[in-house]
Amino acid sequence: MTDVRIPTKVKSPFVATGEATAILPVGDGKLKPITVIGTEAIRETFDELCLKQAQNSRQAPGVEELVLNPDAHCGYGAPVGCVMASPTHIYPGPVGVDIKCSMSLLQLNLPAAELIDRKVRRAIINAIGERVPTGPGKGQRHVAKGRKVGPDLGVKVVTEGACEEVCEALGVPPEWALRCEDASHLGHDGTVDALRIRLELLRRKSSQGRFRGKMQQLGSYGGGNHFGECEVVEVDDSDLARRRAEVFGLEDGCAAFLSHCGSRGFGHDLASGQFRALKAKFEEGSIPMPGNDPQLVYAPLGTAEADAYLDDMALGANFATANHMLINALVLEAFQEVIPGVDGRLVYFISHNIARREVVGDQLMWVHRKGATRAFPAGHQALKGGPFEDTGHPILLPGNPQAGSVVMAAEAGAEKSCFSVNHGAGRRLARRRAFRELDQGEVDKSFEDHDILTNCRRYPRDEAPAAYKDFDEVLRSVKRAGLASEVARLKARFVIKDAAPADD
Repeated sequence: MTDVRIPTKVKSPFVATGEATAILPVGDGKLKPITVIGTEAIRETFDELCLKQAQNSRQAPGVEELVLNPDAHCGYGAPVGCVMASPTHIYPGPVGVDIKCSMSLLQLNLPAAELIDRKVRRAIINAIGERVPTGPGKGQRHVAKGRKVGPDLGVKVVTEGACEEVCEALGVPPEWALRCEDASHLGHDGTVDALRIRLELLRRKSSQGRFRGKMQQLGSYGGGNHFGECEVVEVDDSDLARRRAEVFGLEDGCAAFLSHCGSRGFGHDLASGQFRALKAKFEEGSIPMPGNDPQLVYAPLGTAEADAYLDDMALGANFATANHMLINALVLEAFQEVIPGVDGRLVYFISHNIARREVVGDQLMWVHRKGATRAFPAGHQALKGGPFEDTGHPILLPGNPQAGSVVMAAEAGAEKSCFSVNHGAGRRLARRRAFRELDQGEVDKSFEDHDILTNCRRYPRDEAPAAYKDFDEVLRSVKRAGLASEVARLKARFVIKDAAPADD
């Protein structure tokens, strides 16, 4: 008789606290456990490395809160899709190399019926392509109808963000700055002067040509998971959603444009320089790294190292803000070229790779959001006196072009996650695995079947919808955990990605 061994089910490391909430105990149990947002099905998507990074991050010096959102997967030191809060330390890893990678949504007064014709959509794709480049290293000099940004304007951009003078110089409506989570960022001491001094030091260490080249990337998407997407807005039927949609400026049944990008090569250079400098500091002082992970280097607040990081993060964040503002202005210009009379206004601009100083519980902390989005509900002190005081601010969550994306608003329950939610669906397949397992023909056919046009001859397999988690289950986790509610669904009509132009 053959001995048949039945596999023993591995015990879940999570302790469920609700249908879509759990905790993950840390170390010997003396620290506050990690807060986990996600149904049981979502928690099963967190692999061993993701959980190891979460444990390392929670046990790192000065960290008092750690949250895993439903889109969590392994990242740079800390998981992508996590929130980390500390009153005493700043961590570059849980911000990442793309400082202030963000989402923005431009609402157009264009009825969805105007986009049925594929020729019209193709013409708009081409018009955007003449203004907004995609791909690593690409900038405004690679497009025929872009904006030329010189070094003098570049200095003002990275030190002052989307101020009125910058907006006017870039051809951006200045009122759009009022719809930004943060229109500009200041230096470590709360001044612009700190950023000017830091930038001058950085430019002395590098070539002037390099700074000029990075500034020419303003108004570009880059590569990877960055995109532009033309949407049709479908506002939820509930009275509350419709009231919120009116405040947000959403127009049911009309087109909108959703963008995802960050601080491009400028932010990458700043972040990489910080990792090198802090790693050298740790090695010089024989300082142990959390979990022996060099990607979790840190700086205690008040030190010269922390000041330098906060200044560099602000410089990169200001670039990212102006980058989004310019992209939206160029996209609107492209629509107007194809369909004269189209107008647009910014709904919101919100980041998901940033550290911000916020009140958590009764403490002032640096809240690091790595692939996580701020979620302040109605009545939150930070929204007092602003346009979203009575509704909560818009939350922009991309899913994938075929499952759609959503605009949400936070509920009071978001307090349990440090007033944060996931920044999207989160990866299910690593990029190399996606290339191995997904069939190119099936990926391209799926877009044709959904009548979604792209600028790609072949849609990147590592960015295919099947490479990402089940977006409906992710949203179910957010709703059942009481973090946020849907205001509107966004249905894609075409996608701009880093790929070769396509012909119908």
